[in-house]
Amino acid sequence: MDSDHQREDGHSTSPIWVSDRSESEQTATAAKPSAPTTTYAPIERASVRGLMQQPRFRRLRNRALVAIAVGVAVGFLVADARVGVSAAILAAILDTVYRARSNSTVPAWRRASIAERRTEAQLRKLERGGYRTLHARAIPGSEAQIDHLVVGPTGVYAVDSEKWDKRLPVRVQMGKKLFHGPFDMKPRITEAKWEASQASELISKSYGREISVVPSLAIYGPPVPWKIMTIRGVDVYEGGRARRWITKRERALTDTEIDRIYEIAAQVLPARYGEG
Repeated sequence: MDSDHQREDGHSTSPIWVSDRSESEQTATAAKPSAPTTTYAPIERASVRGLMQQPRFRRLRNRALVAIAVGVAVGFLVADARVGVSAAILAAILDTVYRARSNSTVPAWRRASIAERRTEAQLRKLERGGYRTLHARAIPGSEAQIDHLVVGPTGVYAVDSEKWDKRLPVRVQMGKKLFHGPFDMKPRITEAKWEASQASELISKSYGREISVVPSLAIYGPPVPWKIMTIRGVDVYEGGRARRWITKRERALTDTEIDRIYEIAAQVLPARYGEG
């Protein structure tokens, strides 16, 4: 315990402080009741820098930057400032629509995913053909998950169900870049491929031999102008083709292998929200 005393003016003093005032002044002061004091909490002033670090303001800033970049580029290409302004406004609107549909303050596990339910309904019909499915399986050590892991006679598959804005077209560029409207979906392709590779590594390690897991994106909402296309190692197709995509292959696994791989997958890829 610290025995030093500290005066209000910040100077150290001994436990007995001798006043330099006269005795009469001290008596008068002691007799006079002191006025009540009010303590106010310090007020923190908001700074422009602090506000700009808030998620809402960051989104607005990024949206403005995108709009400006698009406006300047289009205006320069067509040599018309009015067209550039129109392009900037359209870019801001598209960005607003996309983020409003892709983000939510409600946790994902509390929301019913229409896309996942539709895929699950398709996969349920495969059970009679010897296929077994695990849903919402987590990749250990990450926030990623495989929406549906299918193990069956034709192999092992990772299916991620995507619900995209039907008003924005799906297109591919040079067979390597997937776009949803003006948005490059490379991060989603990369994530799906990484999830499948992690699942393959974990299952293969426990099984004792290499088990390949085929990644895919099942897209619901906008029409997909092809049947099945492999983009950067990931099969992309319209959601309604999920079952056909899995079964239209040659037999690769026996019933015993299917059961064993399924058991291993259930262990190494835990359920994201519990088995219940």
